[in-house]
Amino acid sequence: MMENNPYKNALKQLENAAKALKLDKELVRILESPKQIVTVSFPVKMDDGRIRVFTGYRVQHNDARGPTKGGIRFHPDVNIDEVKALAMWMTWKCAVVNIPYGGAKGGIVINPKELSERELEKVSRSFIKSISKFIGPYQDIPAPDVYTNPKIMGWMVDEYSKIQGQFSPAVITGKPISLWGSKGREYSTSQGGVGIVKEAIKKLHLKNPSIIIQGFGNVGSFAAKLLHEQGYKIVAVSDSKGGIYNPDGLDISKVFEVKRYQGSVTKYEDGKIVSNEELLELEADILIPAALENQITEKNANNIKAKLIVELANGPTTPGADKILDKRNILVIPDILANAGGVTVSYFEWVQNLTNTYWTEEEVMKKLDKIMVRAFDEVYKTKQKYKINMRTAALVLAVKRVVEAIKHKGFE
Repeated sequence: MMENNPYKNALKQLENAAKALKLDKELVRILESPKQIVTVSFPVKMDDGRIRVFTGYRVQHNDARGPTKGGIRFHPDVNIDEVKALAMWMTWKCAVVNIPYGGAKGGIVINPKELSERELEKVSRSFIKSISKFIGPYQDIPAPDVYTNPKIMGWMVDEYSKIQGQFSPAVITGKPISLWGSKGREYSTSQGGVGIVKEAIKKLHLKNPSIIIQGFGNVGSFAAKLLHEQGYKIVAVSDSKGGIYNPDGLDISKVFEVKRYQGSVTKYEDGKIVSNEELLELEADILIPAALENQITEKNANNIKAKLIVELANGPTTPGADKILDKRNILVIPDILANAGGVTVSYFEWVQNLTNTYWTEEEVMKKLDKIMVRAFDEVYKTKQKYKINMRTAALVLAVKRVVEAIKHKGFE
């Protein structure tokens, strides 16, 4: 069961960091326990007149370093253990890049592909009504996640603003630019990840590396685009319907067109069709999981051929797989570092909203690159100091910062 339970995986990762830091059991208990779990059920009238009741969650893990921060996902498989794990990982993610937030996460059990746009708007607004007492610019700041986007964030910030009686843009990030979203936010997770890829390539002295990207949603597709534009060879990509592989490299601009007009990368003709499972085990120097959790497990970790794994997805590698990859000397850049570009630019958006001062896209990217390179360097130094892998090093650095904040605040 452990392999497939993200919350148990998150607890196991915390346990590894706690051992390295020699933390007291009492502190570990504080870090294990979410500060607040909100479960809501809300009715929505569908287009055909039927009433459907939806279930949603918002978990606020830890606010020792600042207001909690994290996305809202719409997915049929959303469950409380997943949301608790993602909230904990957000705490570590914010701490590892040293921005003043704790971690949170939210989700609705829903298949958004089955809903009309009008129904989706009703669900989004109803969910925000249900959790409005638990969020706020200085309390908890949601953002987009799986199957949510700037349009949905626009509906949500509008609904929250109506409840407050005034426009409150700082309550939600990842908003449309017209509602004072940050420039560059759309591809910030990918941009941050590409910066991490380049730093890791330097450490491993990889020359002309070939790259596989699992997942061609917002994060995976932009990562492919950015890397391709910078001259890197992308040999395989995939979406939920399967993957495409060409050892000589894919024309990513054409893959974008195929995905946009035909619905799946598998319609790309200049390559071999592979499954998502097969894609992970193809020949390449770098593997970038950018899909869902638990993709690299004990079952396939021995078959991974990449020398470097950069986790743009949340929780794509299980603890059992981590041990195998570690023994095989494969460098894994963990999600809490690799995909922290999104929350970093969300932080920039929040700062801009609070100060009513706005930056150019160039300014945003310059600030982002500086933070990501610094964070990679700090994690790599922690890895060397404690003689541990990059995941544990990132957790050690993050947990240490959260513990320091807890101690300085006191316990009463």
